[in-house]
Amino acid sequence: HVQLVESGGGSVQAGESLTLTCAASGYTYGGFCMGWFRQTPEKEREGVATLDSSGGSRSADSVKGRVTISFDTARNTLNLQMNNLKPEDTAIYYCAAHWPWGGGYCITQNSRRFNEYGYWGQGTQVTVS
Repeated sequence: HVQLVESGGGSVQAGESLTLTCAASGYTYGGFCMGWFRQTPEKEREGVATLDSSGGSRSADSVKGRVTISFDTARNTLNLQMNNLKPEDTAIYYCAAHWPWGGGYCITQNSRRFNEYGYWGQGTQVTVS
């Protein structure tokens, strides 16, 4: 049973940095896509950045150059380093996993295919003022 638990959210000032962490457990073999998504009451869920088990990463244009996604294999955590945060980055951030993953590329922008990520965390709030 795959479980994802996010942490690291909080309230920061514009221009500051934050690192989100997603602790993953319950899967033991095969390839995967994992990613960070965010949502506000006013907008539908959007992809922020994704990473596959082969090391391929993708990020949304709105955060390109400001975020780094990585997977710590020793700790089994997916991390999202966010720099130069802006008020429009305010949202609930969710970690998600597509496992097992058959290859190709991780869905990052097509919200109609977000359901391919079968596992989601509970979310962590990020507020930028």
